[in-house]
Amino acid sequence: MIDDDRANRNKKIIRKESYSVIDVRLAVIYYSSSGTNYQLAKWAEEAARDLNAEVRVLKVEELASPEAINSNPLWKKHAEDTKNIPVATSDDLDWADAIIFSSPTRFGNVASQMKQFIDKQGGLWAEGKLVNKVVSAMSSAQNPHGGQETTIHAIYKSMFHWGAIIVPPGFSDASIFKSGGNPYGTSVTVDQHGRMIEDVQDAVKYQTKRVITVAEWVKKGKK
Repeated sequence: MIDDDRANRNKKIIRKESYSVIDVRLAVIYYSSSGTNYQLAKWAEEAARDLNAEVRVLKVEELASPEAINSNPLWKKHAEDTKNIPVATSDDLDWADAIIFSSPTRFGNVASQMKQFIDKQGGLWAEGKLVNKVVSAMSSAQNPHGGQETTIHAIYKSMFHWGAIIVPPGFSDASIFKSGGNPYGTSVTVDQHGRMIEDVQDAVKYQTKRVITVAEWVKKGKK
């Protein structure tokens, strides 16, 4: 009963946004071993295309050995299924007005593949080309308290150094409550068979539309 009362109070702060065609370039950059964060990225792509925004879905470079990948059937299958997905580069960051990162948690932190990609952006950072990028993040783990939030926080810490504009979903839409109530970014629990426990599709799409909307505000403000 207490949780129901809290949810009802929180719903009073929900704001319904109206979305139209938006002139924003979005890069959705993910790392995924078994496909969860790839699916989050694809849902984000769908939401962006609904707004006729330009969108690129990009994976970061794999660091694991072929032996490690082939030892896990889910990992091996996903690697094969997504072999044609482009690998993210610094040029993609330079191109984008907005960026959504999606990474599984690794001991409460960002996957090393994603961390390496972020660490390699010193050149763009030194040129000031990452300032005012509109950024948000998503994550996954095998347990409800397995590090999803700290993984998102870790991504955001790097974004502070970039001078990026961080856009969390907050508790600004009913989809956030439906997906488990993470105000920092959409996160999902995945069982040992790779199945998502929570229903997060609507939350991903809402978060994406919010990011694109804020990016449009920023872009218009620069003109």
